[in-house]
Amino acid sequence: MTFSDDVVERYARHLVLAEIGGPGQQKLARARVLLVGMGGVGGPAAQYLAAAGVGTLGLVDDDTVALSNLQRQVQFATSDIGRLKVEAAAERLAALNPGVTFQTFPERLTPANAGVRVAGWDVVIDGTDDFTTRFAVNAACVAAGIPLVSGALGRWEGQVGVFVGKPCYRCLVAEAPPSAETCARVGVVGALAGVVGAMAALEAIKIITGAGRPLTGRLLLYAGLGGQVRTVAVAPDPACPVCG
Repeated sequence: MTFSDDVVERYARHLVLAEIGGPGQQKLARARVLLVGMGGVGGPAAQYLAAAGVGTLGLVDDDTVALSNLQRQVQFATSDIGRLKVEAAAERLAALNPGVTFQTFPERLTPANAGVRVAGWDVVIDGTDDFTTRFAVNAACVAAGIPLVSGALGRWEGQVGVFVGKPCYRCLVAEAPPSAETCARVGVVGALAGVVGAMAALEAIKIITGAGRPLTGRLLLYAGLGGQVRTVAVAPDPACPVCG
């Protein structure tokens, strides 16, 4: 990255941060982050990562924008209804920061393609609400040694965790719950998506720049109705089918 006048002005608030500064901004510019799911978590996360100057963002989602998405997926507009989410999101993000490179993958991440899709990225953010996808992303990240930032939400509650090697996400969720409480089933307040997505982006920025203490091996739980936040440790599971 060349620190032109425009670059200095755009990232001025990062450049004066002791934990980021010029070296950290250079790391962000070189970084590659893959976002699996362009929904309530992935959309806000992508917006903040693009604004932060992450060099390359990969967007994975096979879905199209629906009217019901707009209550929480603020990366889209009414005029985007019917468009592929990855295409609409990339267009909006490029308008936010034309200096970022975007790679779009209009597909569902599965156990069959997860290894190929995850390879070569520095950080992966999973914001999906499907356990088959979550397990596939986790297994691919463990195999490749790539940090995984996991974000989830439902009703008024959200969670963010970081998994690098052991413990992994499957240590936290060994098997898919028989009745998974997806947003479509139980509902979700729209603003919660922004909270969780922003926290996921913050964790990715910390991992890339080396700032602070990422939530590695920990889970941050946010209860929106009561305004309560707590962090719990995730213990490695010796019987984990992925990292045990």
